[in-house]
Amino acid sequence: MPHNIQMSSASVPLVHEVQIMDEAGRLKTTHIPGERPLTIYLDKREVVTLMTLGSAPEALVLGYLRNQRLVESPDDIESIQVDWETDSAAVKTHRSTVDIDALTSKRVVTTGCGQGTMFGGLIEEMDQIRLPEGPLLAQEAIVKLIDSIRMHDTIYKKSGSVHACAVFERNGNDDVQLLHFIEDVGRHNAVDSISGLMWLADKPGKDLVFFTTGRLTSEMVIKGAQMGIPFLLTRSGVTLMGLELARKTNLTLLSRCSGKHFEIYNAPERVVFTPASE
Repeated sequence: MPHNIQMSSASVPLVHEVQIMDEAGRLKTTHIPGERPLTIYLDKREVVTLMTLGSAPEALVLGYLRNQRLVESPDDIESIQVDWETDSAAVKTHRSTVDIDALTSKRVVTTGCGQGTMFGGLIEEMDQIRLPEGPLLAQEAIVKLIDSIRMHDTIYKKSGSVHACAVFERNGNDDVQLLHFIEDVGRHNAVDSISGLMWLADKPGKDLVFFTTGRLTSEMVIKGAQMGIPFLLTRSGVTLMGLELARKTNLTLLSRCSGKHFEIYNAPERVVFTPASE
């Protein structure tokens, strides 16, 4: 990886086998997703406790710090050490380059399951982000992406109760390739984990397409814009504030993505439609 960060590799089992009883009184074995707290300490200062599956905890921590602007660059970080015996993630930096007190003094609890948090004036700062016109994405590539998600072996298929986020790279306008797929108890954690992986790899967002199973809320649009990703897709819906921020930042939003169907809520000019057969 381009950045020299000392990191643990502390992923944990994501699903657990439990015994249940059905409506006929029969005992059965099923699987449920794990959920555990992870408290982030930044230079020994407690920042937040996230509820997570723990599939990629180091990436989650890094993405959270990135999206909350609590760290300016991966090069500022010396180490990230996750310890599940204490349910903690200790982040040590080389130097402090942000005013944590000023950022954490303003806290917004966001919507949805696995509630997230936004620090500082992130919504106001969207006035400074405007994604460039283009690139283009063909209708066939969108259908392929949706089918790829459907075919992916997921925790949700086995146990339910989780959200998934994925990021694809465009190969021209007509094809996409899956880069990362992350599931967690909340879409906030899943997108932060992907953001952390992208940050470590110095991966720009301009040629990427982001998919989530959760709603495209204001927070999801903010994080997409921060990463510079022009396409956000969901199999769910879009909130009004999410749409307003997408219009402000020039993000293409696609909702109700299922099979060959989708609805474009903003910037449809980026989508290249297949000509109707005569």
